[in-house]
Amino acid sequence: MMRALVIHTWLRRALFSAAGLRGVGVALVMVSCLSLSGCAALQEFKQAITPGGSATQSSASAPATEVGGRLVVEYTLNIEAPGKLKELLEEHLDLARFRQAPEDQRLSLQELGRLSAAAPQQARALLETEGYFNARVTVERSDLQAIESGQNGSERPTVTVKVDPGPPTRVSRVELRFAGELLDPVAESAGQAEPSPEFRARVSRQRDRLSRDWALAPGEAFTQSAWSNAKSALLGRVRTQGYPLARWAETSAQVDADANTAELILTLDSGPLFRLGAIQITGLKHHPATVVERLAGFQAGEAYSERAMLDFQERLLKTTLFDTANVDIRPDAENPDNAAASPVYVQVKESPRQQITLSVGFDTATGPRIGADYINRQPFGLSMRSRTKLKLGTRESSADVELSSHPLSDMHRNLGAFFVERLRHDDTVTLNVRARLGRIRETEREDRTYYLETLRAFEEKPGSDTHAGAVSGNAQWTWRRVDSSLRPTRGYTASVLVGAGYADSSTADNGYFGRSQIKLYGYYPLPGGWYGSARTEYGQIFASRSVGLPEKLRFRTGGDESVRGYGFEDLGPSDALGNPTGGRVLWNGSVELAHALMPSLPDLLGAVFVDAGQAAPSWKDFKPTTSLGLGLRYRSPLGTLRLDYARATALQRWRLHFSVGIAL
Repeated sequence: MMRALVIHTWLRRALFSAAGLRGVGVALVMVSCLSLSGCAALQEFKQAITPGGSATQSSASAPATEVGGRLVVEYTLNIEAPGKLKELLEEHLDLARFRQAPEDQRLSLQELGRLSAAAPQQARALLETEGYFNARVTVERSDLQAIESGQNGSERPTVTVKVDPGPPTRVSRVELRFAGELLDPVAESAGQAEPSPEFRARVSRQRDRLSRDWALAPGEAFTQSAWSNAKSALLGRVRTQGYPLARWAETSAQVDADANTAELILTLDSGPLFRLGAIQITGLKHHPATVVERLAGFQAGEAYSERAMLDFQERLLKTTLFDTANVDIRPDAENPDNAAASPVYVQVKESPRQQITLSVGFDTATGPRIGADYINRQPFGLSMRSRTKLKLGTRESSADVELSSHPLSDMHRNLGAFFVERLRHDDTVTLNVRARLGRIRETEREDRTYYLETLRAFEEKPGSDTHAGAVSGNAQWTWRRVDSSLRPTRGYTASVLVGAGYADSSTADNGYFGRSQIKLYGYYPLPGGWYGSARTEYGQIFASRSVGLPEKLRFRTGGDESVRGYGFEDLGPSDALGNPTGGRVLWNGSVELAHALMPSLPDLLGAVFVDAGQAAPSWKDFKPTTSLGLGLRYRSPLGTLRLDYARATALQRWRLHFSVGIAL
C-alpha cells in the first residue's frame, strides 16, 4: 500500500503532546466525584492505607496520594526498545513525561489507564519519524483496580511498553528536479540575447554537483530528521551559490509501508541568479572608500556567492583598520528585477586612528623593563599603517619601527622595518641593527613574505671592538590547515624560510651563506577524549666554517615555544667568557597529550609533555637536552592559554611558563 508522507517533526510531536493533554482533560471530566470523601471506592483505599483514617501516608511509602481532592498515583515505566528508539520514547511518550511531573500534576488512576491504552498508537507514530512503519507495540500494566481498592498495598503500579520496531524503511529512489534560472539560465548581461554556451555548461555542471550532493541517497535509512536535514542542506548550498531566493517548490516522500521503502520526489525552484552590483559603504570616517573597494575581490556583474562575501569581509578585518565589518546583499523576493545588479552593502566600524599600549615587566634573565606600543593607522594622512615598539630595561633595550601600506586588491602589502637593540652582558655591550624592505600577503590559510634584509652587529668589550654584518634576500611561506587557528584540535601548520646572502666580519672571513628553517605543528584528537599535539623545528646555515656571521643570524633555542624548563634562548653555544654566540644548526621538538579535567568544563584541560632540542656549531656537535612537565590549558576566545611547569633535565630544576598558543 502506497501512501504519501510529508512529516514535520516538531508539528507531529506537538500534536502528540496536545493529544495527551486533551486525554487528561477528558479523564478529569469523567471523574464522578469531586472530593475524596464523596467517592466510596477511594474512601476504602484511604482507610486501607491509613489506619483509623486520620492521616495520609507520604508518596514514598504509598502508590497513591490525595492532592487537591484527587487521588494521584506514582508509577514505574519500563520501555523495552533498541537504543535510540528507547531514548525517543522516553523523551516524547506521554507516559514518560507525566511520570516526572510535580505532585500536583500527576495522573489519576483513570488518567494513567487512558494514557496506557493510547501509548501503542502514540509510540507507533513516534517510531514512524525514525523510519519504522511496521512497528509492533504492546503495553503491559499491573491491575489499577486492585490499587484503587487498596488490595495492592504500597506497591507502585508498573507500565511496560514493549517495542518490536521491525525492519527500517530505506530510500528506494530519488528524483530531484530543478526550476528557475538554475534550469533555464538567462543571458549574463543585458547586451546578450541568449546565455553563452560556456555559461550554460557551467550551470549544467552546477546542477550535476547539487544532485551528487543530495545527502539521502538510495539505500540509506529513511528518517524524518535525515529527510529534513538533507532538504535544508541542499537548499542552503544553492542559496550560497548565487540563488538566495531559492525554495522547495515540491517535496514528497512516498512510503510503501509493506515493502519498507520510500521514494523521494523534490522540485527545487532556484529563482533568479543574483549578480553583484555597486558597492555601498557606510561607517567610513577617516579612510577613503578606495581602501574598501580595492579589497572586494570581484567585479560588477559577477554571480553572487556567499563565499565571495565572506572573503571580502575577512580581507577588511585583516587590514586591522576596522573593528567590525559586515558584507552582504539584500535580496528582495517582491522585486526580483534587482537580481541583475544587486548592490553589495558594506558596513564597517573604523578602529581608532591612533592607539598606544604601555607595559611594565620583569624577566629573571634581563631584569625589570618598561615598554610602549604605538600604532597609527594613517600616519601623516597617508594610506599606510605604522607601528612603533619601544622597550627599556637595565640589560636589554630596543626600538622596532614598521611601516606598511594598506592591503592591495590581492591582499599584498608593501612594508619597511627598522630594528635596533642594545644588550649588556657583564662588561660586553652589543648593538644590533636590522633593516628590512619587502612585500607580504596574508590570508586565512596561507601567508607569503619576501624581503631584503641587512644586519649589522657591533660589540664593545674591554680591549677590543668587533663588528659583523650581512645582506640577504629571504622568502617565507606559511600554511594553515587546522579546524581553528585560535584553538586547533585537528590538522597541521607549516612554515618554511629560505634565504641567501653575503656576510662580512672584522674577526673572520667574508663570504656567501645560505639559511633554511622549517617549523611543523600537528594536532589530532585521540580516543577517550584525549588530544595529541606534536611539533618539530629544524634550522641550518650553509657556509664555510671560516665565514663570520652576525649573532642574530645564528640559532638559539629554549623557552615557552621550544624547550620548556629553560629560559628564552638559553640553549646554544657560548664563547669562552660565557657570551652567547649562537649555533649554525638547530633542532627542537615536543610531544603533548591533553585531556579535559572535568566533563562540565571541557575547555579546561590538563596536559603532560616532553620537549627536546639544542642549537650547536655543527651536527656532529649536536647533543639535544630534554625536559618534561605538566600543564593546564584553557581554550579561551583569544586562543589557548597555557600554564606549564617543566623540569629541565640538565639543570635538575623546575621552571614556570605562561603563554597564549595560536596556530602559525
